[in-house]
Amino acid sequence: MARGTQLKAIALLPAFALVGLTVACGAGGSGAGNVNTSSSAASGTASGDAVAVAKDDALAGMVPADIKADGKIVVGQDQSYPPNEFVDGGKPAGFDVDLGTAIGQVLGVQMDFQNAAFDGIIPGIGAKKYELAMSSFSINAERLQSVDMISYYSAGTSLAVLKGNPDGLKADDLCGKKVAVQKGTTQVEDLDKKNAACTGAGKPAIEVTQLQAQTDVNLALTAKRVQGELADSPVIDYAVKQTNGQLESVGTPYDTAPYGIVLPKNSGDFGKAVQGAVQKLIDSGAYKKILDKWGLNAAGAVTKSEINPAS
Repeated sequence: MARGTQLKAIALLPAFALVGLTVACGAGGSGAGNVNTSSSAASGTASGDAVAVAKDDALAGMVPADIKADGKIVVGQDQSYPPNEFVDGGKPAGFDVDLGTAIGQVLGVQMDFQNAAFDGIIPGIGAKKYELAMSSFSINAERLQSVDMISYYSAGTSLAVLKGNPDGLKADDLCGKKVAVQKGTTQVEDLDKKNAACTGAGKPAIEVTQLQAQTDVNLALTAKRVQGELADSPVIDYAVKQTNGQLESVGTPYDTAPYGIVLPKNSGDFGKAVQGAVQKLIDSGAYKKILDKWGLNAAGAVTKSEINPAS
């Protein structure tokens, strides 16, 4: 995410966030295609119907000894950001969960997805609370000062409004409008810059509402407490689909940047193993199946996963 963590109990998703999952997932009962999304971690995942991704012994051999010993990677994740990560039937689900689970299969370990508040996840990596984080984090210079990040998808920021855009919002002109956003995301920084431009030009400020969970942001808009919301483009696209015509996106995504899997600074062979697993999934076609399952725009797909900063 253009988005970051104290552990928290996840609230039930608003109904619109869960309606029509089979539509978003494509054909077939769970829509899992040929990608196995099951996990035996305590937190679990939504199960899929397909063939498991094969373990790669060379990459598995690069996994740190302490992780091999307990057979799992503890993953920090804010599960309030559908379709990337959310809770379905009491278990983690979404694009990042499916891709993370497949990475674990390549490396021969289970992924233990731990739900957390977004803005505490990276500090949790530094404190060794999590061994990896996968929660729609955009790669940027500030984050790279404290962690390594492995690219796996590119997303921009999109604006969602009520159907028909009754208040005439535009992404480049939100002055005087009521806009909701999730705390800790890059969209907060974006609104700070937009607000400075508004007031600098003598226009009314944007009335910004920051909420802890993205699902609460979506609900604020459908309940008409705000006039628009900013979030990552896959998240806005998914919200539009799930609200049965209540919302629409305006304009095209902007400020596109790659998502990164977060690892401790100077992750060495561990980083190389995770990057290699992502690349193997891309090359095998499993990555595309996961994208298709969750309806993520193919334009955001990467053909080469990279470790940032480069080693």
